[in-house]
Amino acid sequence: MTRWLSLSRRSGWVKTLLVAGVAVGGFIVGCATAAQPHMQNALAALQSARSELGMATRDKGGHLPIAMQRVDEAIHQVQQGMEAAGG
Repeated sequence: MTRWLSLSRRSGWVKTLLVAGVAVGGFIVGCATAAQPHMQNALAALQSARSELGMATRDKGGHLPIAMQRVDEAIHQVQQGMEAAGG
């Protein structure tokens, strides 16, 4: 009977460790997919570029509005990419 209790306790520990391992593994995978430092840096750079373009004077021969539109599109694409990757 003592052996059965010992085996039961051991399997309880194994189950606990298994559940903890799965939880920690899931957390690590979640952080890895959510953390997108390159995409976040690109987004920040694009937003900074958009801000700078917004402060420019005149339309630069019609090129400034086009540049602003394309930066806006790039910002949108980066945001969609980050959402698609889970972050």
